Amino acid sequence: MSGMPNDAAVRAVLAGIADPETGRPLTEMGQVRSIAADAGSIAVSIGLTTHSAVLWAATRARIEEVLRSRFPAVPAVAVEIVPHDRPPGKLGQIGLEAKSVIAVGSGKGGVGKSTIAASIAIGLARAGSRVGLLDADVYGPSVPHLLGLTGRPQIEEGKIVPHLLDVGRQRMPVMSMGFLVPAGEAVVWRGPMLHGAITQMLRDTLWGTLDYLIIDMPPGTGDIALTLSQVLPLTGAVVVCTPQDVALLDATKAIAMFRKVNIPLLGMVENMAFFVCPDTGKRYDIFGSGGAKRTAQELDIPFLGEVPIQIPIREHGDAGRTTANYDDPQARPYLEAICTRLIGNLAATSAARPPLPSLPVL
Repeated sequence: MSGMPNDAAVRAVLAGIADPETGRPLTEMGQVRSIAADAGSIAVSIGLTTHSAVLWAATRARIEEVLRSRFPAVPAVAVEIVPHDRPPGKLGQIGLEAKSVIAVGSGKGGVGKSTIAASIAIGLARAGSRVGLLDADVYGPSVPHLLGLTGRPQIEEGKIVPHLLDVGRQRMPVMSMGFLVPAGEAVVWRGPMLHGAITQMLRDTLWGTLDYLIIDMPPGTGDIALTLSQVLPLTGAVVVCTPQDVALLDATKAIAMFRKVNIPLLGMVENMAFFVCPDTGKRYDIFGSGGAKRTAQELDIPFLGEVPIQIPIREHGDAGRTTANYDDPQARPYLEAICTRLIGNLAATSAARPPLPSLPVL
Protein backbone atom coordinates (compact mmCIF):
# COMPACT_ATOMS: atom_id res chain seq x y z
CA MET A 1 0.00 0.00 0.00
CA SER A 2 1.42 3.37 -1.00
CA GLY A 3 0.36 6.91 -1.83
CA MET A 4 1.22 10.55 -1.43
CA PRO A 5 1.52 11.51 2.24
CA ASN A 6 -0.39 14.28 3.96
CA ASP A 7 -0.95 15.06 7.60
CA ALA A 8 -4.20 13.09 7.80
CA ALA A 9 -2.70 10.00 6.16
CA VAL A 10 0.31 10.07 8.49
CA ARG A 11 -1.95 10.49 11.53
CA ALA A 12 -3.98 7.49 10.42
CA VAL A 13 -0.78 5.41 10.38
CA LEU A 14 0.19 6.64 13.86
CA ALA A 15 -3.26 5.66 15.15
CA GLY A 16 -2.20 2.05 14.66
CA ILE A 17 0.85 2.37 16.93
CA ALA A 18 0.44 1.87 20.67
CA ASP A 19 1.93 4.02 23.41
CA PRO A 20 4.36 1.67 25.23
CA GLU A 21 3.11 2.73 28.66
CA THR A 22 -0.66 2.56 28.25
CA GLY A 23 -1.18 0.43 25.16
CA ARG A 24 -3.51 3.10 23.76
CA PRO A 25 -3.01 4.58 20.28
CA LEU A 26 -0.51 7.44 20.20
CA THR A 27 -3.16 9.67 18.62
CA GLU A 28 -5.58 9.40 21.56
CA MET A 29 -3.57 11.05 24.33
CA GLY A 30 -2.06 14.12 22.69
CA GLN A 31 1.24 12.38 22.02
CA VAL A 32 1.47 13.32 18.35
CA ARG A 33 3.06 16.74 18.74
CA SER A 34 3.54 17.64 15.08
CA ILE A 35 3.32 16.23 11.57
CA ALA A 36 4.88 17.66 8.41
CA ALA A 37 4.37 15.56 5.29
CA ASP A 38 4.78 16.04 1.56
CA ALA A 39 6.14 14.12 -1.39
CA GLY A 40 9.74 14.72 -0.34
CA SER A 41 9.72 14.03 3.37
CA ILE A 42 7.77 13.05 6.46
CA ALA A 43 8.70 14.49 9.85
CA VAL A 44 6.78 13.68 13.01
CA SER A 45 7.33 14.53 16.67
CA ILE A 46 6.01 11.98 19.19
CA GLY A 47 5.75 12.41 22.95
CA LEU A 48 6.56 9.36 25.08
CA THR A 49 6.63 9.15 28.86
CA THR A 50 9.77 8.43 30.84
CA HIS A 51 8.07 5.23 32.00
CA SER A 52 8.98 3.78 28.59
CA ALA A 53 12.36 5.53 28.28
CA VAL A 54 14.24 2.28 27.73
CA LEU A 55 11.99 1.63 24.71
CA TRP A 56 12.25 5.06 23.09
CA ALA A 57 14.82 4.02 20.48
CA ALA A 58 12.91 0.87 19.54
CA THR A 59 9.63 2.80 19.33
CA ARG A 60 11.20 5.44 17.10
CA ALA A 61 12.59 2.73 14.82
CA ARG A 62 9.19 1.02 14.70
CA ILE A 63 7.40 4.25 13.73
CA GLU A 64 9.99 4.95 11.02
CA GLU A 65 9.61 1.41 9.68
CA VAL A 66 5.81 1.66 9.49
CA LEU A 67 5.89 5.06 7.80
CA ARG A 68 8.46 3.92 5.23
CA SER A 69 6.36 0.84 4.52
CA ARG A 70 3.19 2.90 4.10
CA PHE A 71 4.84 5.62 1.98
CA PRO A 72 7.73 3.89 0.14
CA ALA A 73 8.07 6.67 -2.44
CA VAL A 74 8.98 9.28 0.18
CA PRO A 75 12.80 9.53 0.35
CA ALA A 76 13.15 10.99 3.86
CA VAL A 77 11.39 9.95 7.08
CA ALA A 78 12.35 11.49 10.43
CA VAL A 79 10.83 10.67 13.80
CA GLU A 80 11.62 12.76 16.88
CA ILE A 81 10.86 11.50 20.39
CA VAL A 82 10.18 14.14 23.07
CA PRO A 83 9.15 13.73 26.72
CA HIS A 84 5.43 13.49 27.42
CA ASP A 85 4.37 14.21 30.99
CA ARG A 86 1.83 11.86 32.57
CA PRO A 87 2.06 11.92 36.37
CA PRO A 88 1.40 8.71 38.34
CA GLY A 89 -1.59 8.23 40.58
CA LYS A 90 -1.33 7.19 44.22
CA LEU A 91 -1.05 3.47 44.90
CA GLY A 92 -2.57 1.39 47.67
CA GLN A 93 -3.09 2.24 51.30
CA ILE A 94 0.19 4.12 51.53
CA GLY A 95 -0.37 6.55 48.66
CA LEU A 96 2.92 5.82 46.88
CA GLU A 97 3.21 7.94 43.74
CA ALA A 98 4.55 5.37 41.29
CA LYS A 99 3.37 3.86 38.04
CA SER A 100 4.93 0.40 38.41
CA VAL A 101 6.18 -1.50 41.45
CA ILE A 102 8.42 -4.47 40.65
CA ALA A 103 9.64 -6.95 43.27
CA VAL A 104 12.87 -8.87 42.63
CA GLY A 105 13.01 -12.14 44.54
CA SER A 106 14.75 -15.51 44.69
CA GLY A 107 14.16 -18.91 46.21
CA LYS A 108 17.47 -18.91 48.06
CA GLY A 109 20.29 -16.61 49.00
CA GLY A 110 23.58 -16.29 47.18
CA VAL A 111 22.22 -16.16 43.63
CA GLY A 112 22.93 -12.45 43.07
CA LYS A 113 19.38 -11.21 43.58
CA SER A 114 20.41 -7.87 45.07
CA THR A 115 22.94 -7.26 42.29
CA ILE A 116 20.24 -7.90 39.68
CA ALA A 117 17.68 -5.74 41.53
CA ALA A 118 20.13 -2.85 41.79
CA SER A 119 21.21 -3.32 38.18
CA ILE A 120 17.62 -3.20 36.91
CA ALA A 121 16.99 0.00 38.87
CA ILE A 122 20.21 1.56 37.59
CA GLY A 123 19.54 0.49 34.01
CA LEU A 124 16.05 2.01 33.95
CA ALA A 125 17.30 5.21 35.57
CA ARG A 126 20.18 5.50 33.08
CA ALA A 127 17.66 5.23 30.26
CA GLY A 128 15.76 8.21 31.68
CA SER A 129 13.02 6.70 33.86
CA ARG A 130 12.33 8.01 37.37
CA VAL A 131 13.27 5.09 39.60
CA GLY A 132 13.40 4.36 43.31
CA LEU A 133 15.07 1.34 44.93
CA LEU A 134 13.83 -0.18 48.20
CA ASP A 135 15.99 -2.81 49.88
CA ALA A 136 13.35 -4.91 51.68
CA ASP A 137 15.82 -7.66 52.52
CA VAL A 138 15.54 -6.77 56.20
CA TYR A 139 17.67 -9.64 57.54
CA GLY A 140 20.55 -9.21 55.09
CA PRO A 141 20.44 -5.79 53.42
CA SER A 142 23.23 -5.60 50.87
CA VAL A 143 22.09 -2.76 48.59
CA PRO A 144 23.91 -0.07 50.66
CA HIS A 145 27.20 -1.92 50.20
CA LEU A 146 26.60 -2.61 46.50
CA LEU A 147 25.94 1.09 45.87
CA GLY A 148 28.52 2.54 48.26
CA LEU A 149 25.92 4.34 50.40
CA THR A 150 26.32 4.80 54.16
CA GLY A 151 24.87 6.77 57.06
CA ARG A 152 21.47 7.12 58.66
CA PRO A 153 18.88 8.98 56.60
CA GLN A 154 17.64 12.37 57.73
CA ILE A 155 14.10 12.98 58.96
CA GLU A 156 12.18 16.02 57.68
CA GLU A 157 8.70 16.77 59.01
CA GLY A 158 8.18 13.14 59.95
CA LYS A 159 9.35 11.80 56.60
CA ILE A 160 12.48 9.79 55.77
CA VAL A 161 14.87 11.46 53.34
CA PRO A 162 16.34 8.61 51.25
CA HIS A 163 19.90 8.43 50.07
CA LEU A 164 20.27 9.72 46.52
CA LEU A 165 22.48 7.83 44.08
CA ASP A 166 23.85 9.69 41.07
CA VAL A 167 22.76 7.75 37.99
CA GLY A 168 23.38 9.43 34.68
CA ARG A 169 21.73 12.84 34.75
CA GLN A 170 19.47 12.14 37.72
CA ARG A 171 19.58 11.08 41.36
CA MET A 172 17.86 7.84 42.31
CA PRO A 173 16.29 7.57 45.81
CA VAL A 174 17.41 4.49 47.74
CA MET A 175 16.08 3.24 51.09
CA SER A 176 17.26 0.22 53.09
CA MET A 177 17.13 -1.22 56.57
CA GLY A 178 20.91 -1.25 56.24
CA PHE A 179 20.86 2.54 56.75
CA LEU A 180 19.03 2.13 60.09
CA VAL A 181 20.76 -0.85 61.72
CA PRO A 182 24.47 -0.72 62.61
CA ALA A 183 26.70 -2.93 60.48
CA GLY A 184 27.11 -6.37 62.02
CA GLU A 185 23.97 -6.11 64.16
CA ALA A 186 21.36 -8.79 63.55
CA VAL A 187 17.69 -8.00 62.98
CA VAL A 188 15.63 -10.48 65.02
CA TRP A 189 12.00 -9.61 64.33
CA ARG A 190 8.74 -11.46 64.09
CA GLY A 191 6.24 -11.01 61.28
CA PRO A 192 4.31 -8.00 62.69
CA MET A 193 7.53 -6.02 63.19
CA LEU A 194 8.63 -6.81 59.64
CA HIS A 195 5.23 -5.74 58.32
CA GLY A 196 5.49 -2.44 60.20
CA ALA A 197 9.05 -1.72 59.05
CA ILE A 198 8.35 -2.39 55.36
CA THR A 199 5.11 -0.41 55.46
CA GLN A 200 6.87 2.53 57.10
CA MET A 201 9.71 2.57 54.60
CA LEU A 202 7.20 2.51 51.75
CA ARG A 203 4.84 5.08 53.25
CA ASP A 204 7.17 7.50 55.01
CA THR A 205 10.09 7.75 52.57
CA LEU A 206 10.20 10.84 50.37
CA TRP A 207 10.26 8.91 47.10
CA GLY A 208 8.89 11.72 44.97
CA THR A 209 7.00 10.76 41.81
CA LEU A 210 8.31 7.55 40.25
CA ASP A 211 7.92 5.58 37.08
CA TYR A 212 9.25 2.49 38.85
CA LEU A 213 9.88 1.39 42.41
CA ILE A 214 12.17 -1.65 42.39
CA ILE A 215 11.99 -3.72 45.58
CA ASP A 216 14.82 -6.07 46.50
CA MET A 217 13.02 -8.87 48.36
CA PRO A 218 14.46 -11.20 51.01
CA PRO A 219 15.33 -14.64 49.64
CA GLY A 220 12.92 -17.48 50.22
CA THR A 221 9.19 -17.46 50.92
CA GLY A 222 8.74 -15.31 54.02
CA ASP A 223 6.30 -12.66 55.22
CA ILE A 224 7.48 -9.74 53.08
CA ALA A 225 5.67 -10.83 49.91
CA LEU A 226 2.42 -11.10 51.86
CA THR A 227 2.95 -7.63 53.35
CA LEU A 228 3.57 -6.10 49.95
CA SER A 229 0.53 -7.79 48.43
CA GLN A 230 -1.61 -6.29 51.21
CA VAL A 231 -0.40 -2.69 51.18
CA LEU A 232 0.50 -2.10 47.55
CA PRO A 233 -0.70 -3.24 44.12
CA LEU A 234 2.47 -4.74 42.68
CA THR A 235 2.96 -4.73 38.94
CA GLY A 236 4.73 -8.04 39.32
CA ALA A 237 7.85 -9.93 40.33
CA VAL A 238 11.13 -10.95 38.75
CA VAL A 239 12.73 -14.16 40.03
CA VAL A 240 16.53 -14.56 39.98
CA CYS A 241 18.25 -17.93 40.08
CA THR A 242 21.36 -19.77 38.92
CA PRO A 243 21.35 -22.71 36.48
CA GLN A 244 21.97 -25.43 39.08
CA ASP A 245 19.12 -27.76 39.98
CA VAL A 246 18.94 -26.90 43.69
CA ALA A 247 18.60 -23.18 42.91
CA LEU A 248 15.90 -23.91 40.34
CA LEU A 249 13.96 -25.99 42.86
CA ASP A 250 13.99 -23.08 45.31
CA ALA A 251 13.15 -20.61 42.55
CA THR A 252 10.09 -22.70 41.69
CA LYS A 253 8.95 -22.36 45.31
CA ALA A 254 9.38 -18.58 45.13
CA ILE A 255 7.30 -18.53 41.95
CA ALA A 256 4.58 -20.54 43.69
CA MET A 257 4.65 -18.04 46.58
CA PHE A 258 4.20 -15.04 44.30
CA ARG A 259 1.33 -16.78 42.54
CA LYS A 260 -0.29 -17.68 45.85
CA VAL A 261 -0.43 -14.01 46.89
CA ASN A 262 -1.58 -12.96 43.39
CA ILE A 263 1.60 -11.16 42.35
CA PRO A 264 2.11 -11.57 38.57
CA LEU A 265 5.38 -13.10 37.38
CA LEU A 266 7.18 -10.73 35.01
CA GLY A 267 10.08 -13.00 34.25
CA MET A 268 13.11 -15.01 35.31
CA VAL A 269 16.79 -14.02 35.19
CA GLU A 270 19.57 -16.60 35.14
CA ASN A 271 22.58 -15.20 37.00
CA MET A 272 26.06 -16.77 36.98
CA ALA A 273 24.96 -18.44 33.75
CA PHE A 274 28.45 -19.26 32.52
CA PHE A 275 32.08 -18.16 32.72
CA VAL A 276 34.30 -17.20 29.81
CA CYS A 277 37.98 -17.51 30.63
CA PRO A 278 39.61 -14.16 29.81
CA ASP A 279 42.90 -15.90 28.86
CA THR A 280 41.53 -18.50 26.45
CA GLY A 281 38.02 -17.31 25.59
CA LYS A 282 36.71 -20.78 26.44
CA ARG A 283 33.23 -20.97 28.00
CA TYR A 284 32.61 -22.98 31.19
CA ASP A 285 29.09 -23.81 32.40
CA ILE A 286 30.06 -23.98 36.05
CA PHE A 287 26.55 -24.35 37.46
CA GLY A 288 24.98 -26.07 34.46
CA SER A 289 23.42 -24.49 31.40
CA GLY A 290 20.04 -23.02 30.49
CA GLY A 291 18.16 -24.28 33.53
CA ALA A 292 16.32 -21.02 34.21
CA LYS A 293 15.26 -20.69 30.58
CA ARG A 294 13.83 -24.21 30.57
CA THR A 295 12.07 -23.63 33.88
CA ALA A 296 10.58 -20.37 32.62
CA GLN A 297 9.22 -22.16 29.56
CA GLU A 298 7.77 -24.98 31.66
CA LEU A 299 6.06 -22.53 34.04
CA ASP A 300 4.94 -20.16 31.25
CA ILE A 301 7.01 -17.25 32.55
CA PRO A 302 9.00 -14.84 30.34
CA PHE A 303 12.74 -15.42 30.33
CA LEU A 304 14.41 -12.02 30.64
CA GLY A 305 17.99 -13.03 30.05
CA GLU A 306 21.21 -14.32 31.53
CA VAL A 307 24.19 -12.72 33.23
CA PRO A 308 27.52 -14.55 33.14
CA ILE A 309 30.03 -14.84 35.95
CA GLN A 310 32.32 -11.88 35.41
CA ILE A 311 35.11 -10.66 37.64
CA PRO A 312 34.31 -6.95 37.05
CA ILE A 313 30.71 -7.42 38.30
CA ARG A 314 32.03 -8.92 41.53
CA GLU A 315 34.71 -6.25 41.88
CA HIS A 316 32.28 -3.39 41.29
CA GLY A 317 29.83 -4.78 43.85
CA ASP A 318 32.53 -5.27 46.48
CA ALA A 319 33.75 -1.71 45.89
CA GLY A 320 30.27 -0.20 46.13
CA ARG A 321 30.32 0.73 42.45
CA THR A 322 27.57 -1.42 40.94
CA THR A 323 26.73 1.51 38.67
CA ALA A 324 30.08 0.87 36.93
CA ASN A 325 28.70 -2.39 35.49
CA TYR A 326 27.05 -0.24 32.84
CA ASP A 327 30.43 1.23 31.90
CA ASP A 328 31.86 -2.25 31.34
CA PRO A 329 31.44 -3.46 27.74
CA GLN A 330 31.31 -7.08 28.92
CA ALA A 331 28.53 -6.63 31.49
CA ARG A 332 26.43 -3.83 29.98
CA PRO A 333 24.83 -5.75 27.05
CA TYR A 334 23.45 -8.46 29.35
CA LEU A 335 22.02 -5.99 31.88
CA GLU A 336 20.56 -3.68 29.24
CA ALA A 337 18.90 -6.64 27.52
CA ILE A 338 17.18 -7.65 30.78
CA CYS A 339 15.83 -4.12 31.30
CA THR A 340 14.63 -3.87 27.71
CA ARG A 341 12.86 -7.23 27.76
CA LEU A 342 11.26 -6.50 31.12
CA ILE A 343 9.76 -3.18 30.04
CA GLY A 344 9.03 -4.51 26.56
CA ASN A 345 6.93 -7.27 28.14
CA LEU A 346 5.07 -4.69 30.24
CA ALA A 347 4.37 -2.71 27.07
CA ALA A 348 3.11 -5.83 25.29
CA THR A 349 0.80 -6.58 28.22
CA SER A 350 -0.59 -3.04 28.11
CA ALA A 351 -1.16 -3.28 24.35
CA ALA A 352 -3.03 -6.58 24.78
CA ARG A 353 -5.53 -5.19 27.29
CA PRO A 354 -9.05 -4.42 26.04
CA PRO A 355 -9.25 -0.79 24.88
CA LEU A 356 -10.46 1.75 27.45
CA PRO A 357 -13.09 4.38 26.65
CA SER A 358 -11.58 7.39 24.91
CA LEU A 359 -10.45 10.13 27.25
CA PRO A 360 -10.32 13.85 26.49
CA VAL A 361 -6.91 15.25 25.61
CA LEU A 362 -5.89 17.73 28.32
